[in-house]
Amino acid sequence: YNSHQVAFFKDITDRTQAESLIKAILWIDEDLDAPSDEDDAWFDHQLIGLTVLRDGVAVGTLTAVDHFPAQDLLTVATDSGDVLVPFVKAIVASVDIDAGTMTVTPPLGLFEDLPDDEPDAPTTIPEDDAP
Repeated sequence: YNSHQVAFFKDITDRTQAESLIKAILWIDEDLDAPSDEDDAWFDHQLIGLTVLRDGVAVGTLTAVDHFPAQDLLTVATDSGDVLVPFVKAIVASVDIDAGTMTVTPPLGLFEDLPDDEPDAPTTIPEDDAP
């Protein structure tokens, strides 16, 4: 890719052999239950189903992990609907696979509705003020 090799295969020794693998599906054997070499790395299946805690109180259950270029997003099912949580250290404080929990420190408004500045403010422009 971009003049850089990104994978090596023991029995593929030249370009012609490599071209035969274009669009090939590559499968690898990996123990999905083995601990990762990285401290903060998990497989999606290890995260899905975790109880999400905020201040020690359960706020929902992790139901999906979506991978995007900028960051991963976690879908947390709460009593009031799904909440998308950026999977960043500033928000996800800890993950404890053994305990089945993920602790979050979300910004205000992520898991609750923000209070209205003017609760009785009209949602439409009064006809007298319309242009």
